[in-house]
Parts: sequence; structure tokens; C-alpha cells
Amino acid sequence: MTEPTEPTAFTAHQLLGAYEKGELSPVEATRAVLERAEAIQPSLNAFVSIDHAGALAQARAAEERWRRREPQGLLDGVPVTVKDLLLTAGTPTLRGSHAVAEAGSWSEDAPSVARLREHGAVLVGKTTTPEFGWKGVTDSPRFGVTRNPYDPARTSGGSSGGSAVAVAAGAAPLSVGTDGGGSVRIPASFCGIFGLKPTYGRIPLYPSSPFGTLAHAGPMARDAADGALLLDVLSGTADWRDWSQSPVPDGAQTAGAGLHEGVRGLRVAYSPTLGGQVKVAPDVAAAVRAAVGRLAGLGAYVEEADPDLADPVEAFHTLWFSGAARVVQRFGRDQREALDPGLREICAAGARMSALDYLAAVDARMALGRRMGHFHTTYDVLVTPTLPTTAFEAGAEVPRGSGLRRWTGWTPFTYPFNLTQQPAATVPCGLDGSGLPVGIQVVAARHRDATVLRVAQALYEAGVAAIPGPGAGSGTL
Repeated sequence: MTEPTEPTAFTAHQLLGAYEKGELSPVEATRAVLERAEAIQPSLNAFVSIDHAGALAQARAAEERWRRREPQGLLDGVPVTVKDLLLTAGTPTLRGSHAVAEAGSWSEDAPSVARLREHGAVLVGKTTTPEFGWKGVTDSPRFGVTRNPYDPARTSGGSSGGSAVAVAAGAAPLSVGTDGGGSVRIPASFCGIFGLKPTYGRIPLYPSSPFGTLAHAGPMARDAADGALLLDVLSGTADWRDWSQSPVPDGAQTAGAGLHEGVRGLRVAYSPTLGGQVKVAPDVAAAVRAAVGRLAGLGAYVEEADPDLADPVEAFHTLWFSGAARVVQRFGRDQREALDPGLREICAAGARMSALDYLAAVDARMALGRRMGHFHTTYDVLVTPTLPTTAFEAGAEVPRGSGLRRWTGWTPFTYPFNLTQQPAATVPCGLDGSGLPVGIQVVAARHRDATVLRVAQALYEAGVAAIPGPGAGSGTL
């Protein structure tokens, strides 16, 4: 693979290597990504805020540490963006909503942001989200529509859409997103990057999500190796504010353990349509099937097999809609009227649900978790398309003409694994006939994040994920 020459195209690992060799400084890299962030903002709308002064100050401090050969942590001087659902000291976290007041002290970091600072990362800015992260595309009443870098007429996906665009378009090699029903994997797939929803509790969250234990924080990156690095940073320290955090792995059990071991001997279940439940676009199906064939060629034992999911969308809707209703419970009339109309609808539906409805959904969730646990006694990983379609029109919750009502109608491969809390990643595996990225999803049993990363890395090393970047050959980016 040809090494990039522009800092905006470097992975985090490549930046760190260049800093170590003195070939590039954190200040040079940060200036380059800040320029790129400003350049893409008018057409793609990836950012809520860009912190020029703060980022350059952090970069100068990192440059001095590298000069002394005393780097701080694992990401010293690496530019990173953060989704605007995560608290960031000194910067408002507005969540895409007019209902959130910008005034305030904004004095606290979310656990993920605190870990980034501890490891010397350069915080470039906050990225766009739909209002309170409620849907699988990124547009909001407060900040408008975020667009796909491969085709600005198409959606970026969501709800971590701004993060995916920032990584894909060169405005930082890493971003921290959140995923409550696919919100890391959906935009990562649509924008042609790597995204991981780790096992629930692996990365601490604070404040707790109103969507409860459906919601995970997750790394978004240019490749699986960078994703593993960012996961180590985000999950490497206990945070007392999250009572549900999993035990912190010791130094020998990092996310990258076994990353380069390949897939020989792994048992892979390939489910192209979840047993005929999902209609998948032909270009998507072909790209995913070809990627699965590469896994078999690398020595994995591949079998076409479908998990017993029995479409859990009603249980998901009960949990999701009631969580949304909780978000707006204390809002006044004016605040409610300013909400995204779709969000108002699901909040109203959630408010009508009873405690028994909620507990029935919890029962269905636990049953699904047991079935998937049993499935993984036979198979190390499950692979599926990440999504049945590529990016559709920007500004729409569902593809026009699809007959679908809610975003869950076109995300049947992603939200089930929020219910089960399993690690799941998306890896780019080709382009469709319109030049839009296709993603393949890799899922493993709970706490088997390293297995997901190992399979994802094998796809990168085999060249499966080597798709052209946005604007390749067109000069648009």
C-alpha cells in the first residue's frame, strides 16, 4: 500500500510514527486537519464547532513533549473529533437541539473525552448528531443536514454522522461516536470507514444515556488497527461515574491483542439476509459475499447460517421510544414544539407505554441475548451486510419511496446487537454502482471484542477494505 503524503490522509498510527521519526509535527498535522475541517464544513456540515485556538495549543504542547522524547499516553498529538452528545469541558454540548441552552459552565468531560485528554489527543471539534441522537441519519433542527463525502446529495447516516464524515474526509483520523441502534456502524458504513460498537460497558458512559443500556460509545477510524488503539484509550481506565462499566482489562488484554493473527480456523457464520427477513440491494449483497469469500480464502471455516433473531423491532421500539420520552419529560410546550417532528412522534408513542410494556420488551431482549449466546457456542463470529442499502437522499429519515416509516426499517442488521450488547464492527468492502461505500458487519459474543477486531484487521490486510476515498479522481475533497 502506498503511504499517504498529506497529513489529512494519515492514520493515527502513521501520525505517531511520523512524530517519532521527526518527519512531521503535531502542529503541522493539526493545522492541516483544521484547514480540511473548514474546507468541508460548507458542503458537508460535519461540525457543530471547530476549536482552532484550543487544538493548536494542545498540538504545541504535544510537539514539545515529542521534542523531549516524552510523549504523553497513546495518542499524543493525534487530532480527534468528538460527537456532540459527549460532554466536553469548555465547549457546549448542544445535542442538535434548540431545547439545550448554550449558556452554562460546561465544566465537565465525559469519560471518553477525559481519556482522550489523558493520552494527549488534540481535540479538533464537536461533530453533528440528530437531535439527542434519536435516528439513523444526521440532520437536526439546530444544525441542519450532514451530507455524505462520497456524494453530498446523500445522507451521511447517523446518528454519529458528523464523526464519520470528519474521518472519511480527512478532518481527523479518529472520532468518538455513540451507538444505540447502529449509530456508529450506520454512518461508518455509508461513509466508507471503520466503526466499532464494543461490548456494552467496555467504554464508560456519563451521563447515562436516556436510552439505557442500548447505548454504547465507540471508536470510528480509518482502519481496524486505529480502532483498536482508540478502544484501548477509551476503555483503559475505570470511571466511577458509570456504575455499569465492565472491569478494565489489564495491560496484556488490550483491544489489539491478537490483532494480526488472521482468521485461520475461526468459525464464521454468514447470514446474507437474516434468513430471508431482509431484502438486500444486489450491489451490497455481491460486495459482502465477495468479502466473505476472502475470509474463506484466508482459512476461516465459513458456513451460511442464520441466527434466530425473529425481528425484535417491537421490543427495540418500546425501549427506544420510552427512552426518547424520558429525554423530553421536563420540557415545556415551546421546547417540545421546536423538536424534530419525528422525535416528537416517537416521544408521544413512548409516553403512552406502560411499565409492563417496558418489562415485556426487557424479557424479549433477554431471550434474544440467550439465543445469540447459544449461537456463538457454534460460531466465533457472525458476518452480515452492515446495511441492506447504500446511502440514500440527504434530509430523509427513510429512503423515499421505500414505504418505511422509521429508520429501524432499513437498519435490521444493526439494532439487534444493541439489544444483545454484543461487539459489532463495520468494515468497508466495496462500492456500489453509484460509487457509494458498502460495509460488512462482524459480530462476536459479548466480551469478544478482540475477535471482532481480529477479523476486521484480516479484511484490511487482505485489501478488502481498500476502497477509493471520497472525491478520488474528482478533486472534490
